[in-house]
Amino acid sequence: MKHTTTITHWKITGIVSTLIIVVSIPLYMVQDRARRSAANAAITPAAEFVGSEACRDCHRGEYDKWKGSHHQRAMAVASDETVLGDFADAEFHHLGVTTRFFRKDGRFMVTTQGPRGEMGDFEVTHTFGWFPLQQYLIPFPGGRLQCLPIAWDSRENRWYHLYPNHPLAADDWLYWTNNGQNWNAMCAECHSTDLRKNYDPDKETYRTDWSEISVGCEACHGPGSNHVAWARLPEMGRPEAVNTALAVKTSGLTSARQVTLCAPCHARRMSLDDNIHDHADFLDYGIPQLLSEGMYFPDGQILDEVYVYGSFIQSKMHARDVRCSDCHDVHSIRRIKDGNNLCLQCHRAAVYDTRDHHFHKQAGEPGDPIRKKSGEILFEVGSGAQCEGCHMPGRIYMGVDYRPDHSFRIPRPDLSLALGTPNACNRCHVNQTVQWSVNAIAKWYGKKKRPHYGTILAAGRRQEAQALPELIRLAGDRLYPDIVRATALSLASSDPDQDASESLKGALSDESALLRHTAVNRLSIPDPKQRIALVGPLLYDPVRAVRIEAARRLVTAVQSGLGASLSQPYEKALAAYIKAMQRTGDFAASRHNLGNLYVDLGQTEQAISHFRKAIAIDPLFYPAKVNLAMLYNAKGQNDAAEALLREVVKEYPDLYEIMYSLGLLLAERRAFDEAVIYLGDAAAALPQRSRIQYNLALLLKQLNRNAEAEFALNRALSVDPNNPDYLYALAVLYMEWNRTEDALKVAVQLHERHPDLAMGRNLVNYIKSASAGNE
Repeated sequence: MKHTTTITHWKITGIVSTLIIVVSIPLYMVQDRARRSAANAAITPAAEFVGSEACRDCHRGEYDKWKGSHHQRAMAVASDETVLGDFADAEFHHLGVTTRFFRKDGRFMVTTQGPRGEMGDFEVTHTFGWFPLQQYLIPFPGGRLQCLPIAWDSRENRWYHLYPNHPLAADDWLYWTNNGQNWNAMCAECHSTDLRKNYDPDKETYRTDWSEISVGCEACHGPGSNHVAWARLPEMGRPEAVNTALAVKTSGLTSARQVTLCAPCHARRMSLDDNIHDHADFLDYGIPQLLSEGMYFPDGQILDEVYVYGSFIQSKMHARDVRCSDCHDVHSIRRIKDGNNLCLQCHRAAVYDTRDHHFHKQAGEPGDPIRKKSGEILFEVGSGAQCEGCHMPGRIYMGVDYRPDHSFRIPRPDLSLALGTPNACNRCHVNQTVQWSVNAIAKWYGKKKRPHYGTILAAGRRQEAQALPELIRLAGDRLYPDIVRATALSLASSDPDQDASESLKGALSDESALLRHTAVNRLSIPDPKQRIALVGPLLYDPVRAVRIEAARRLVTAVQSGLGASLSQPYEKALAAYIKAMQRTGDFAASRHNLGNLYVDLGQTEQAISHFRKAIAIDPLFYPAKVNLAMLYNAKGQNDAAEALLREVVKEYPDLYEIMYSLGLLLAERRAFDEAVIYLGDAAAALPQRSRIQYNLALLLKQLNRNAEAEFALNRALSVDPNNPDYLYALAVLYMEWNRTEDALKVAVQLHERHPDLAMGRNLVNYIKSASAGNE
């Protein structure tokens, strides 16, 4: 890439090219995997899925609990028995559009806006869910099923819109006929058993199928053909096969294994393959969402629709081996006890189910009010006497679906003051201030508060310099939940500090696969040979997500020679990575990942194709636009590169990193007057980014705006006071500005702080010589 002599390379922020390092993986993990493989291999032939009806005769009690449950009703063919919504010529009005629900020739039909916003008639072929809402699926070409945005409120018996105040254009990713509402990609694998997505990334079509349309017995117990065959043998001749031929023997599971069994469908995650309903580690199947901004509040409370897993594994309950079945009947999915009795299985009633603990009225006492809504939060005023009211404050998703937070946290209104997070107190006491809640908690329980990781993660999100030591400490403290530690590690990795790098290196040998994967994904090692030495062993990691991420990070190092021991596992893991991305190639992010991969492989046209496809899937997915702009720039197609960056800045005016990139590109194109505007806005918004201040200063100097250039350089030096480039640029500015004394003072600083650099010594000598010559 060619640039002007006064501006450093324009920076593309969309590509993530972090590299990896590794150390040994605990031996017991490999041995455990080997034992599981040996046990499964003992069952022959390979087990197949046979459906829940095959389980009924022997397991009638469990079957009857399951029948009619949310799992059993997760999906169904549309029929008089399964459809709850009103299709008797019912009309629903929303934002000027009238949708009609009716029957025609025994079919369930909808007249509404369809592709391109045009009105049309559509047939509902499947129901999706049951309570508190039911959605409806409509077939489209290419094997697609699309989720209608108008759902049935099963509690209030009414039609309602899932985006009531958010009109969507027909080309929006979330518009109901587009990918954001595509059943095959977004919903299917958690509502059916043995679902096979079968997406063809070249044809962009689906052949999605399943062994059972809803969540059946085998979703938890695994394929049951061998168990059924074993059960049908004469009792006296029945061999004691491994696990009585069950693919997954759920009785006797450890807490961790049971949670892992439920996690694939109860976690916000990126799946790597179809769910085989039996994974030794969750990261064999998918990569869970960390406590990221926009998904969780900084203290780990639920924000976006993240489901249960990410919350539960933060909790003390999880740390103490509480499992899903301690609260939920695994077959009916109902709670095993009502109200506080659920919690009093473990917590003493005499201590916790008392006014002295919760300081609230019990249900039924005078003044006990009724259920209400407050914005997005559903609550019962007076529910402070209920454990769930204070320790599991929830949020409403999909308009009517209230979901409690499963992190089981202590109410912390003091964190609301510090971090802007919600708290259980003001959830009910909506007319009181947060300070009022802080005072009430202090009066009841005392003023002393334990430190909370939320303050550290919040500082990390803000990229505060003083946050780094605490992020590193948190990431290395095994007393904290793995998801908290991995989040801290990810935040720390944004700092190029050597301590952050060492923290990432240490995490590569962590017992937690989530920590290892985060370290692999975030650690950058520019030297190819060092990268191979450190990352290579992770190709043998027992967990799939770690192996394939290691292969991805080694792509640009393979020319240095992997060696015989690493070549085969590298090829295998990289093929698995490509397969995982192709499987989810109907998502813009996966196409973007493939584009980045082919950039590293030197296959530019392939990369451009995937970036373009990512943009076609979701025109607002800006990372693909930024990376495509970089490729266009490399090919000399700067008009196209500039157009893409302008689109991103227009669509996302708060993305100052991209504004910085656009400013540098404009400077490269010698559009200095406009470039300085973008660089100036980026510098003002990101004062801690010293390089932006430096580049702005160079451009201002070129425009003969020396006073502003001086200010920008001093701001860069306030962040990085010993940077030799900044000191040199300031000294040169003073020289050209005929401020010789100031120039000499800065040059002396440069020489004293970097005596090994010739430029400082030479600059001092030059200024002194020039000054003497002028006398």
